[in-house]
Amino acid sequence: MKRTWKPLLLACNWLLLSVGTSILIILTQPIAPVPAQTPPASTTVETVNLPSAATSESTKVQKLRDALRRSSTPEATEPKKPASVEEPAPSPEEIARQQKLLEADKLYLAGKIPEAEKLYREVKEPFAKTTIPEERKAAINDPAQLSPGGKVYWRESEAGIATKLQTRTLVPLELLVKQYPEFIPGHIRYAEVLKQYDRPKEALDVLERASSFYPAQPELIKAKITALVEQKKWMEASLAARQFAIFNPTNPQAPEFTKLAEENLKRYKSHTRAEIRGNVITNIITGALGYAVSGSLLGPFSALDSTVLLLQGEESVGDSVTKQAKKQLGLIIDEPVLAYVNEIGQKLAKVGGRNEFKYEFFVIPEESLNAFALPGGKIFINGGAIAKTNSEAELAGLIGHELSHVILSHAFQLITQGNFISNVTQYLPLGGTIGQLFALSYSRDMERQADILGTRLIAATGYAADGLRNLMVTLEKQQKNSPPSWLSSHPGGKERVSDIENLISRNGYNRYAYEGVGRHAEIKARVKQLLKNKKEQAQKKQRS
Repeated sequence: MKRTWKPLLLACNWLLLSVGTSILIILTQPIAPVPAQTPPASTTVETVNLPSAATSESTKVQKLRDALRRSSTPEATEPKKPASVEEPAPSPEEIARQQKLLEADKLYLAGKIPEAEKLYREVKEPFAKTTIPEERKAAINDPAQLSPGGKVYWRESEAGIATKLQTRTLVPLELLVKQYPEFIPGHIRYAEVLKQYDRPKEALDVLERASSFYPAQPELIKAKITALVEQKKWMEASLAARQFAIFNPTNPQAPEFTKLAEENLKRYKSHTRAEIRGNVITNIITGALGYAVSGSLLGPFSALDSTVLLLQGEESVGDSVTKQAKKQLGLIIDEPVLAYVNEIGQKLAKVGGRNEFKYEFFVIPEESLNAFALPGGKIFINGGAIAKTNSEAELAGLIGHELSHVILSHAFQLITQGNFISNVTQYLPLGGTIGQLFALSYSRDMERQADILGTRLIAATGYAADGLRNLMVTLEKQQKNSPPSWLSSHPGGKERVSDIENLISRNGYNRYAYEGVGRHAEIKARVKQLLKNKKEQAQKKQRS
């Protein structure tokens, strides 16, 4: 009996101490985020070999680092595969195509846009299966501009609202937005009526679809933001407002949208901190029970540690994990390569709307095409991603996708939601892995959001808007039977290509802008040599 009661008494003592500690933590945590700092410039030119695993890594960082890597790099847990076969030499047709793209890039940079676009069009085939016409009708905001048929639908919906008849209201509005998608008030009214009849998700879908066609219509975007706020999607509301302000700087309402973006970002941060605080006591109790069962203090301290880290915000989580990731993964430190990647990344981040982050971009000496993002603006890109992409626009598409996960706080949202799960499951066999899978498995919606925002970012910064789409197509062609880890870890490759094609066509994004093949080819060759050197060094080390 004494042995049975002793752990329970100690657990109770731990619980009382922890509750007091947690209250102190809650009261003393700062509310304001840590200000962003300018990342230090790298000047060393060398290739750094991968070091062995650190033995003194703290539990909190180990859990987060492993979880984040698994979410984006499933091959990290698999046995090493043999080196891939050398890429086949380009065909004469491909060489001619690259030369034409190179000439088009020169014209584009020289400001000869029509001449450049003509060459881009010659080498780029039209989208085969897009269901959206490339040209759309100009937006209409006045019912008097509708055709006679459109006016009938509008009058019928008004009569339905007056008589409070659901069918008489919804049917004409549905027909109106389908047959006259250019009529902006139709979408707004249809969404309002759907919400009145307790169909908020359908209302948001209507506004999402309409705003993808007409992203520069302020009243439509305001209605979308309102619908997002009503569903407590504050981050999405903030980004919708921020992007309108960024992409339409001359619009008189741009300052109003910037204010909306800040307000909803504050709401998101406040909600997240409240959610984490609400989990503190639960996590402490879980840790105490784990101590009673296992007799180990690792669980309680891990629960407190991870909670404190999450309370400090996205930047703190990202910084903490990045320190260990850099040690574990090793980095390519080469000035031209890092300057190239950083230039692309910073250009994309500038229009992303999350200026509170300190964005940093790292290159890993791994040959596979992969990349992953940590909270707070830390992006890791495999050297193989540079070596296997065909242009700067394609690499920008890859970086833009990962950057979008940061901007949308996807990883931090999932870590926050999974914090309790991870603490509960760590006491079960394979529990930590289960918790991590719950915590950091990006949903299809998150991947779709990252594709959409990533494509918008590259289009807004002057790259060919089909950079991300072309990357996916290229990868599928190169490795039909064994897709690269970056593509296979993000479900629905063909469906995503089609979705991006529709997005580009629907919004009129420019496919015939800067592709960037010349400079990319130089950096690509440099990275290949760095990877080759690293491989030779590893082989020499094994022999000695």
